[in-house]
Amino acid sequence: MVAEDDAKQAELVRRYLEHEGHTVTVVGDGRAALEEVRHREPDLLILDVMMPRADGLDVVRILRAEHREVPVLMLTARSTEDDLLLGLDLGADDYMTKPFSPRELMARVRTLLRRNQRSAGPAPGPTPAAVEDRALSVGTLRVDPARHEVSVGGTPVVCTPGEFRILAAMATEPDRVFTRQRLLEELHGFDKYISDRTVDVHIMHLRKKIERAPRRPARLLTVFGVGYKLTDPARNGRHASS
Repeated sequence: MVAEDDAKQAELVRRYLEHEGHTVTVVGDGRAALEEVRHREPDLLILDVMMPRADGLDVVRILRAEHREVPVLMLTARSTEDDLLLGLDLGADDYMTKPFSPRELMARVRTLLRRNQRSAGPAPGPTPAAVEDRALSVGTLRVDPARHEVSVGGTPVVCTPGEFRILAAMATEPDRVFTRQRLLEELHGFDKYISDRTVDVHIMHLRKKIERAPRRPARLLTVFGVGYKLTDPARNGRHASS
């Protein structure tokens, strides 16, 4: 689905998507985008930020509050880092500024659709790979990939899709140091277009949610000059969050 109030821009994106074999619905305002997502449940939403009747940021905020996990690729004429990070923090999966290359847009669409297909539904039949769907525990922190749930000491924690991907990746290998580059690949795949600052913002927000003292983290630690690691505070003699 394409939500874009510029008719020429919407038509350009629609033509490129249909050329690659996609069925495309186009809407021209934020409220219509919300109604169509709820009704049609598209595989991907390409969403302009500046739209009438609810802008793109409000659309993402509402969809994520409703726990709708449709992948969202935001398009905007805004190009400041703060705007980019706000869109990602609200739950957008990727972000492009206008003017953009249609070929690059299609490449990002393919990446988001592949990622969504990999995460949709269980694999047919029990296989060793099914272990990836098991709940992961690091101390009292629990990450459940199958249910897309996070809790600390039994208390649910609401995470954006980006935050969840970071935690799920790190929880598979507790105490391993993940570089920002590695976490960018988990988040977007298009690391060359996204700033390292994106990871730092996600980490900052995660600490507010899973740490008792976010400014003195005990679970989600910085390894200076390298990246971040997820650890069990009790095992390491640190003050646990819960």
